[in-house]
Parts: sequence; structure tokens; C-alpha cells
Amino acid sequence: MDPAAIDPSEFLPRLYISEDLVPSRTEQQSQIVTLNFKNLLNPPLKLQTDVSECGGQLWPAGMVLAEYLLLNKMDELRGKTILAVALGLSATSNISNTIHITDGLPALLPLLQKNIALNRSNIRDTSLVLPSVLPWGQDLPPGIPEEPDVILAADCVYFKPAFPLLLETMRELIGQETVCYFCFNKRRRADEDMTKILGKVFEVEAIKGPVSTPSEA
Repeated sequence: MDPAAIDPSEFLPRLYISEDLVPSRTEQQSQIVTLNFKNLLNPPLKLQTDVSECGGQLWPAGMVLAEYLLLNKMDELRGKTILAVALGLSATSNISNTIHITDGLPALLPLLQKNIALNRSNIRDTSLVLPSVLPWGQDLPPGIPEEPDVILAADCVYFKPAFPLLLETMRELIGQETVCYFCFNKRRRADEDMTKILGKVFEVEAIKGPVSTPSEA
């Protein structure tokens, strides 16, 4: 079977993923994969990966967050201005949103642009899907909306020294009406420490979804 034809989301249980299900970085290869999240996304998303950069790979929290949104929040997201931080989100033919896809590394901007182009035929208006470089802890670059309706953040707490910078950027972006969906993989105590810090600064509500075992996926 052609690896590019495999949808990695098919092997993910609902809102749960074990480290055992994540391919080791040494086994991964840069390729174009197709994601339909157990047929929740139609047409599917095409995604070019780049294993030379951490931000160019598929990570568990991003896939779990995407599936959660597809299952539970599509009506709420429709028509919103969305800032996707370290998570690729495509506007499909039945969604009208302004979506800003960001990463902190300038080297990944071409990859963001390529992934938008790969899905051009399924995006109602490509001018509404905007790739940007967003370094944490710095002034917001031109084009990044202040206080967007929704912020999607996934796998953003793996590097502890960057926590203060991430928090500074979140303070700038999150307004009274902003909803931020923040998903991370509990790897270390430091990850939980970051969520405690966020709880002191913002109003935080833990999302608890159904958990299934790999055999049920």
C-alpha cells in the first residue's frame, strides 16, 4: 500500500492516543499524507510533512484536537476568525472562515504555503487561509489579528524555556471574547506546570471526552 494513501487518523482512538501508537521520529519520512479523521472530514486534508523540523511533523495533540473540533465544534467555528498556532487547519468547501496558520520558525513558512496549495481545490477562498510567522514573545507581526475569535494551539508546551514567551504571546492575543482550544501531550511534569500557570492568568476549563482503547478505534 502506498504510504501516502494511508490516513494516520484512522489509527487514532477517539480523543485518546498512546505514545505506543506514535511512530518514532527515526522511522518517519517526509511525504504527503491524506487525513479524513475516520471520515469526519470530507473532502480529506492533504498534508505535506517535513521531518527535518519539529513543526513539520504530525504530532498527537494536533490530531486529537482536530478530531475533537470535527466531532464537537464545527458549528461554533463556522464564520469565525481563527488563529491556528502549530496546528494546520484547512477551510473546506462548506466552511467560511478567516484562518491564520502560524509557526514560530521562518523556515516553515514555505511548508505552510505548500499545504495551503495542496488543498486549494477544496478551499472556498484561498485568500482566507493565511500563513504567517509568529515568534512567541515578540510584537505581533502585521496581518495577525488582535483578539481573534478562536485560537487553536497544539503541542506548544514541549520546550520549557519557551513557556514565558508563549504566555506573553497568549496575553497579547486572547481577548474577552476569545476562545482558545489548547491541547498537549502530558510528557513531563513541566507540561502540567504550564497548564497551572495558564489557569492563573486565564479562565480555563478542562475538556473531558470519551476515551477508547486502541482495540475500539
